Formats: sequence, structure tokens, C-alpha cells
Amino acid sequence: MTLPTGADTPSSLDDQPADDRILRQGLRNIGDMIRLEPKPFAVGAAGAMANTAMTLFLSFVVGWVVSAIAVPAYENGEVVFGTVMIGVAALVGTSIVRFSTMCARRIGAGVMMFGVQAHWRRQITRRYLALPVSWHQKHPTGTLLSNANADVEAATRPLAPLPFAVGTLFMVVVAMGAFLWIDWAIALVALGMFPALFALNALFATKMAPRAKRAQELRAEVSAVGHESFDGALVVKAMGREAAETERFTATAEDLRDAMIGVGRLRAAFEPAISGLPEIGVLVALLVGLARYEAGAIDLGQLVTVSFMFSVLAFPVRAIGWVLGDLPGSVVGRRRVDHVLSATGDMTYGDKELPDTTTPARLEFDAVAYAYPDGHEALHEVTFSVEAGTTVALVGATGSGKSTLAHLAARLVDPSRGTVTLDGEDLRDLTHASLARTTALVQQIPFVFDDTVRANLALDRAGLTDDRLWDALVAAGAEKFIAALDDGLDTEVGERGTTLSGGQRQRLTLARALAGRPRMLILDDATSAVDPKVESQILTGLKDSSEVASVLVVAYRRATIALADEVVFLENGRITARGPHQDLLKTHQPYADLVTAYERAEAEREFDSEFDDPEFSAPEFDGELNDTEFYDAGLNGTKRNEEETTA
Repeated sequence: MTLPTGADTPSSLDDQPADDRILRQGLRNIGDMIRLEPKPFAVGAAGAMANTAMTLFLSFVVGWVVSAIAVPAYENGEVVFGTVMIGVAALVGTSIVRFSTMCARRIGAGVMMFGVQAHWRRQITRRYLALPVSWHQKHPTGTLLSNANADVEAATRPLAPLPFAVGTLFMVVVAMGAFLWIDWAIALVALGMFPALFALNALFATKMAPRAKRAQELRAEVSAVGHESFDGALVVKAMGREAAETERFTATAEDLRDAMIGVGRLRAAFEPAISGLPEIGVLVALLVGLARYEAGAIDLGQLVTVSFMFSVLAFPVRAIGWVLGDLPGSVVGRRRVDHVLSATGDMTYGDKELPDTTTPARLEFDAVAYAYPDGHEALHEVTFSVEAGTTVALVGATGSGKSTLAHLAARLVDPSRGTVTLDGEDLRDLTHASLARTTALVQQIPFVFDDTVRANLALDRAGLTDDRLWDALVAAGAEKFIAALDDGLDTEVGERGTTLSGGQRQRLTLARALAGRPRMLILDDATSAVDPKVESQILTGLKDSSEVASVLVVAYRRATIALADEVVFLENGRITARGPHQDLLKTHQPYADLVTAYERAEAEREFDSEFDDPEFSAPEFDGELNDTEFYDAGLNGTKRNEEETTA
């Protein structure tokens, strides 16, 4: 239950770049995001620059009010009403414009940030859906959720203060011009403060980078461990593993806590200096300005303007620090997002279409071999066909390759060698829509969405009326329990169908497949949780239906196997026998041994259920144990016990 590691995991692929490259990569990331949402950025940046321009203008207004209104009123005791009104109008008008431009800045920043997040989340989701099953099997669900959520948010975090920072840079440039125009000595103070502030922020960014990377990775691990524990809640409780799972989650959460504390400590060390440097600049500017005023180099209005300008610059300059401080986490988040977006292994589709007909399809495997990514070959030169309108049962011991063949038939994976064809067309040459319309795979472990019965059956497919859905439910033997639900088709089934039993979920997913009227139905032990009698009724109904489909079924029960037109017996990824069920029982001992062992186990399960049934009767029980076909396999009582033990 540990997270997978290796060359293709985000934690190893996303090696942190050298410190001197963090700023460059972060700025490149910001440039990419601006190109994604240029209009909101333009609105936010324009609003920010207008806001800072009005802030600087306010400095001159305040200086003029002091020198033209406050000082004469103090010295002469007279106030000129017209001058006061001009000052009031200038202050009020400047404040209104500043408020309006601040709204534009914040709205632009928000629309830009959330727009980029939505864009990347859509891309990541499309990438997840395009990547093959093998890729998903190597990546924990919690990590994938973290990629689409926490990593996207980390990558876009600098966008919130970005327009403010752009406006601040504009303010700094304009302010430097104003300082030079007012007095060279004051300009020197500004020239010393701003580079020092930028250097301090750059140092903070480089120190923060490895800590941000570690914290981001641990967020993904906490998400993965939590998702696995909660998703497996039934197993955890049934096995009494609550304490162990709590301890496992606690250890990961404490690692994240320690990493975040490290981030906080670094911020605590740098942010006071970053925040205090502009304040120190204000004090130095006041001292220098006062000396220059006493020397007669500047007047009182200019001294007030300079002091006010430094004070209003102190807070906006911090916005640059916010952007630089978020760059390390942004670089890490972007690299983890890019890990998903650059993942390879897409399953490409062709441009061929199969005829839009309801006649059963023909499926053929021609010298098919399949090897897993680790090199293990699960199938070896498998050749057989499912003729149109027939049912073929795949039988074999665990690990013989049955489910792999089912996945190949549905083209969840492609063969390493050989071809799988449908009506003579290679599955790789068909369009995705044509393949999905023609084939349907129902797996042993059913997946039910947290939605209504109708939504689970229809999956937003066009043309599926309620009548069609009920026909599918009847064919799957699910109409009675669906009709008994309080709201029928509109009943909410809960997450993963928690309000339904295992057999009900299997029948619901089977009905979902049948609703699309597939021409090739692939059942990977899809009725294992259903009572044998009900299973037999379902499969018999499929064969006798007016909408007959070809069926490839992975089967264990003799009743299921006996319904097949042909049985394909697999051993270690190879076909060792083919033919009708009764013929293989007589001619192929390994097949007879396996099938009768399955039957023996099934009979004992039926015995247990009948023994608990108050209507249990010994004669009926004896009749089931003395199945003549069971003895036809040529096994005595001792041999049967040995086969059961082996199975």
C-alpha cells in the first residue's frame, strides 16, 4: 500500500531546477499563462497601472494641499474657500478613480487566474481520458487528483498579485523619474532601496524552491493515502485495520506538517525584512529630504510629496515580493502539471467506420501476443474467433490471460503482436465512436456513478428512451428490483452504487451495456455476484433475444459455460483446447479437472445457503450433489477432493 516510485513518477521527474534558473522558469511560466488569458491580464494590468498613476498623482495633490492650503492657513489664519474646494475635489476625484481602477485590477486578476486554472484542468482531464489503462494503473488516484487540483492552484498562484506587481513596477519607474526631477539625493535613496528589495526577494525565491517542491509532493501523497483508505473503507473495517490506516495517514500528514512548518519558518525569516525594507526607505528618505529642505534644495511641498510617495510605495512594492515568493511553488506545480500533459502512450484511432447495423459482429484473434510493460508476456500466439451470433466462453485458471483477452477485444489495450479484428477490420483502424458503438465490455467489478438509475443506464447517449432502458433492464434481469425502488429510474443509487447489492450493481452495469445495443458483448465474469439460477436466466435470455449479439464471456460456472457454443481453454496464456463444453469434458483432462473443481466449490456454497434456508429439504439437496455430469468427468470421490484442494 505504498506509493509507486520510478522514472515516470512526478516526484522523480520533477527534479528541482538549479536556483539560478528558478526565476527564469517562473517568469516563463507566467508568460505562458498570460498568453492563455491575454484580455483579462490586459484589463488587470491597465487597471493596476492607472491605479498606481493616480496614487502617485495623489502624492503631488497632498503636497500641493499642504503647501497651498495647510501652511498658509497655519501662518496667516486665513483659508481661501475656492482653493479648499479645489483641493477637496482633487482628493475626492483621485480617490474615486483609484477605487475604480482597483476594481478593474482585481477583476482582471481573478478572471485570468481562474481562466488559466479551468484551461489546465480541462487539459489534464482530457489527458487522463486519452491515456491508456496501463498508465493509470501506475499512478495513484490521489496523486492524479492532486495534479488536477493542488498542482494547478500552485502553478497559477502568482497570477493573483501579478497585475498589482505590474502596476507597482510602473509606479517605481514613474516614481524614480519624479525623484530625479525633485532632487538627486532623494533619487539615490530610491536607487538603493529598490534593487536591494528585488535582490532580497530573489534570494527568498531560491531558498523557498526545494521546500515548496517537497510540500507539493507531500500534498499529493496525503491525498493518495487518504483516497485509498476512504475508498477501501469496507475492507479497512472488515479487517480491523482502522488503527493501522490511521497511523499510516498520520505519518504522511505529519511529514506534510513538518514540510509546511519549514516553509513557514523561511517566510518568517524573510518576510519581516521584505516588509521592513520599504519602511526603512521611508525613514531614510525623510531624513535626507529634511536635510535637503534645510539646505534649501527643495521646498516644503516637495518634501511632503517625497515623504508621501515613499510611504505609498512601501505597500505596493510588496506585491513584487508576493509574485517572486510564489514563483518556486509555481515552478513545481507547473512541472507536475506538465508531467501529466506530456505523458505518452496515447491510444490512437483510425478513420474506418463499421456499418450501422444490428446484426451480430464477428471477432477474430490472429496470432495475438501481449506483454505487460515489465516485459512479462501474458498471451502467446492466441488464435480463435467469435463467429457472428455465437457465444464463446473463455475458461482457465487465474492468471491464464482471460481478462487480458477481454481487454484486447474491447481495445482497452493493443496486442504486442498479431491482430484483433471486428468484421474483418483491425480494431486499431476503427474510429473510437464506431468501436464504442459496436462493442460493450462489462467487467467483474461493476462501477456505478453517484447518480440516478436512468443516468447510469443512459450515460447521456442519444436515443436511449425509457422504453429502451426498461428493455435492457429486462434482458439483464434487473427490472424487478429497479421497479421496486422508491423512485424507479429516478432513484439515486449513491456513490459507487452503495444502496445496491453486488449482484444488483452487476445487473445494472450489464443493462447499461445492453442499452446501447452492442453487436459484440464482452462479459468479464460480469455475473459472478448473481445467483447461478439468475445468471443462467440472464445468459439464456441474451441468446434468445430478438437483438442477438455475439458474446465473448469469461466464465467459471458450469451452467454459464454450458450455454456457450464453443469453449476456449487457456493455460499460461496459450490455448490448449477448443470445442464444445461436453466434448472438452471427455477429451481434455485439465479442463475437466478445473471445471469440476469450480462446480464442487459452487455446490458447497449452495449447500451452505440451503442449510441456512428453513425450507431446506434433504431430497433436493441429494439430487444436486448426485449430478450425473459431475461423475461423467471420470473422477472418483478422492480425486474430486484433491481437485477441490488444488483449485
